Amino acid sequence: MIEERHSNSIEILLVEDSPGDQRLTREALKEGKINNNLYIVEDGEEALAFLRKEGPFSTVPRPDLILLDLNLPKMNGQEVLEIIKQDEKLKRIPVVILTTSQADEDILKAYNLNANCYITKPVDFDQFSHVVKKIQEFWFTIVRLPED
Repeated sequence: MIEERHSNSIEILLVEDSPGDQRLTREALKEGKINNNLYIVEDGEEALAFLRKEGPFSTVPRPDLILLDLNLPKMNGQEVLEIIKQDEKLKRIPVVILTTSQADEDILKAYNLNANCYITKPVDFDQFSHVVKKIQEFWFTIVRLPED
């Protein structure tokens, strides 16, 4: 799913199978201060096809940030993260794990696979919106990222 395009925008890939969390993320990003283009894929295989520009994703831009859920169909988020971080062309894209899991083993595994950060999704909309805005603000106003 491709959202409205803005010039001079940040490209964000959301890998999330929950329609409710997709909607919450979309709304939170719209309320943010940074123009962005949000792309949504619903499973790990689609995420990799998007990142590799395969099939229907041949013309999509390289994302500036990936928001990755761990609990995905077909290929889980940890598998996707591992593949991204081992790929020379993709490994420098920041990957934020945004998931419901608070399990210590999931957190440890994500960081061992070189996730850039791990955030547990708040269940409250206002808190969720606040977290997504802070992710956007941190990664695009504070952090300096390398060029492609």
